[in-house]
Amino acid sequence: MTVRSAYAAAPAAAVPTAVAPTAVAPAAAAPAAADAPLPVLGTDVEVPLADGRRVPYAALDQAASAPALRRVWDDVAAYAPLYGSVHRGAGYLSQLSTDLFEESRRTVAAFLDLRDGDQVVFTRSTTDSLNLLASAVPAGTRVLVFETEHHAALLPWRREGITLTCLPAPRSPQQAVAAVEEALADGPDGPALLCVTGASNVTGEVWPVAELAAAAHRHGARVVLDAAQLAPHERVSVRELGVDWAAFSGHKLYAPFGAGVLAGRADWLDAAEPYLAGGGASRTVARQAGGALAVDWHRGPARHEAGSPNVVGAHAVASACRALTQAGFEALRAREQRLLARLREGLAEVPGVRVLTLFGEDHPRVGVLSFTVRGWNSSHVAAALSAEYGIGVRDGLFCAHPLVRTLLGGTGEEPSACGAPDASLPGGRSLNAVRVSFGAGTPDEHVERFLAALRELVAEGARWSYRTEGGRCVPDTRRR
Repeated sequence: MTVRSAYAAAPAAAVPTAVAPTAVAPAAAAPAAADAPLPVLGTDVEVPLADGRRVPYAALDQAASAPALRRVWDDVAAYAPLYGSVHRGAGYLSQLSTDLFEESRRTVAAFLDLRDGDQVVFTRSTTDSLNLLASAVPAGTRVLVFETEHHAALLPWRREGITLTCLPAPRSPQQAVAAVEEALADGPDGPALLCVTGASNVTGEVWPVAELAAAAHRHGARVVLDAAQLAPHERVSVRELGVDWAAFSGHKLYAPFGAGVLAGRADWLDAAEPYLAGGGASRTVARQAGGALAVDWHRGPARHEAGSPNVVGAHAVASACRALTQAGFEALRAREQRLLARLREGLAEVPGVRVLTLFGEDHPRVGVLSFTVRGWNSSHVAAALSAEYGIGVRDGLFCAHPLVRTLLGGTGEEPSACGAPDASLPGGRSLNAVRVSFGAGTPDEHVERFLAALRELVAEGARWSYRTEGGRCVPDTRRR
């Protein structure tokens, strides 16, 4: 059933055009982002500075959460009056919402180029997706991860029945492949799983996913791809990469409505107990003698989607998938690489800046880059960029503590925390960094404004005094 066929006799006007997955209304261009191919919300938002002025906000923290595509917002707004319960409802809006939800699943499957038999499970986020898979792996599974992973990929496997091996940070793609080959060759028989990122959330570097998947499969292991940072920037084909599952978050894909995706093989998921027990996951429930309950669980995506599904989030993710596909990843990547080249060129001109890298400066990366500035606490840099220039970046360890410590000359075991315990001392030692990240809706001007601001900060110093409050560096009430 398509969205328009929920009731064949219903007038066409009953379903706004923008709700239909195959007829999304074109988005209007945002005035402040005329050079961006996919306009996003927020480019005309003004924010206050420490001196009382207001300036347009430059959002350069999109690796954390990307702004909503205007097109996604328009699609969600068009559907909102038609919102209804998903599955099993007899009413028109329930049937329409169910149809939209399942059509969103098919759109995501096409976006990821899934194989026949693969399935799409809607979750809350990448973190939720990987925890779901961790709950479904067979008992005795050995899981391999590199210390370079985001915590969402590092931590879910620390549970009973799983043997976790954390591999040290490789310094080349070849080292990464060799490390997986060696670890799997020396391991015991039984199920094995490699969890690997597609692009680092710290350095932006693209990982050799296809080569790692081939190496894992040679030893009978499966692979789950953390595509949270890759999917917004480059085409992800589960079929071509050869991975068994892929996970990503809507809020990094310009669809910030609380939905994520786990897509891939069905067998481990169908054999596992439901991730959540409740309505929708159960096919039948009966009371047995003695007060016990007998439950027959669904197979397929419904098994792990108990409760009322987030149809708005799923619809938003599907809308973003369509928008990115129609814009063309080749064109999006070409523009992103131009902005990235300009960013790196500008940073190279700022004294004391060190760009973090695992695989070398020439290795391909997406629009994510982290750096330090000699003599500056990273929290102080980020706070000054925000308070004095209206530029939003990220500072800290980026939920990838072992990797950042390793890149900054510490050790993977060295304890440290995000925040700014010594931010009042701008030159104080801190195993933190600054991260700049951008996407398809980022105006060129935001990158240029960031570079000009950083040059001025390093050359002339901050105009305000800063203090630590609640673990964050904030401007004081007096000028420096």
